[in-house]
Amino acid sequence: MGKVGVIGVGQSSFVRGYPGSIKELAFEGFSDALKDANIKTTDIAASVVCSSPEYDKQRSAAGVMAEYLGLTPQPTFYVETLCSSSSTGVKVAYSLIESGLHDVVAVVGFQKMSEITSAESQERMGRGADIQWESPFGTMMPAYYAMYAQGHMAKYGTTPDDLALIRVKSSTYGQINDRAVYRKPVTFEMFKDPKSPMSNPVASPLRVGDCCANADGSSCIILANEEKTKQFAKKPVWIRGIGAASTTVNLAGRDVFSGLTAGEMAGAEAYKMAGITPQHIDVAEVHDCFTIAEMMAYENLGFAKPGEGKDLIKSKETYKEGSIPVNVDGGLLSKGHPIGATGGSQIRTIVLQLRGEAGEMQVKDPEFGLVHNIGGVGLYGNVTIFGR
Repeated sequence: MGKVGVIGVGQSSFVRGYPGSIKELAFEGFSDALKDANIKTTDIAASVVCSSPEYDKQRSAAGVMAEYLGLTPQPTFYVETLCSSSSTGVKVAYSLIESGLHDVVAVVGFQKMSEITSAESQERMGRGADIQWESPFGTMMPAYYAMYAQGHMAKYGTTPDDLALIRVKSSTYGQINDRAVYRKPVTFEMFKDPKSPMSNPVASPLRVGDCCANADGSSCIILANEEKTKQFAKKPVWIRGIGAASTTVNLAGRDVFSGLTAGEMAGAEAYKMAGITPQHIDVAEVHDCFTIAEMMAYENLGFAKPGEGKDLIKSKETYKEGSIPVNVDGGLLSKGHPIGATGGSQIRTIVLQLRGEAGEMQVKDPEFGLVHNIGGVGLYGNVTIFGR
């Protein structure tokens, strides 16, 4: 098999209440990637469009996007795996290139979550669970992840203070990320102050500060075969390993509540394909829709032993200067979480890191970067490893 490389990455600013259409929103990330790759639309042989359709008023968005972005008559495909849609799109694009069907594929992720109200958004998130057996009982994302937080705390003695430290780290880097929706400082003391919104309860033990925010945004990753990557990319970044897994949608079918098994299995598959171990990863983007999600990712990906993720954040090993920098772009907690665009945004960060183009967020001389992207409450897990 030949190698598959990344030749262009792009992202819009993540915002609350984007004023334009979803087509205009998608164009921002796509045009950014096109400029980065220094190619024309006619160089792109196919596109993969990714979103979570229950938030879209537009039906069959792929064709509409392809037309607007100038990607017709090339084929276009639509991919959805909830919050992991655009990293799934990258796996589909990788497969299209490896099969020899297409030489250059653009993966466009978008979500305009402000198209509907917050109440409607929460209801649709609840429908990410089984609509026959779970969502009728009013289950929503914060409550689901709160159950995992309670499970982790019961098994390993993790505390709300440990989770607060993850949000403090997130805000440290969110302040210097000009694409992030939340760029204000967050201190540990805010979680102790009853007057601070950060300390307000959401679903015990999670507080406002433990939760990411909805946002509108787009991302784009342009992949190419080995020949085209060498032709177009000045600093090639290669996909070294891809792993994916899923688990039962109903939590009643799960037997582990201290980690997300889909993420763990996807990570093991990606490490095996890349021929490396967790110790080789120099920088990582993990799915931190809630602080507990980042904590579990430390352990599921082998950065820490089970139950020792709290020691990693306490010692600041996941800061930029630490042994395993994680989410040094602010993560979802600071960037915001436009569902279909999230995975592509994570990949953009890692590609910029491996190129040495991450600015103030740059980690020293990374060779391998990892992206961990989760859909739903651990329903889908994608892990992608990139190398210089």
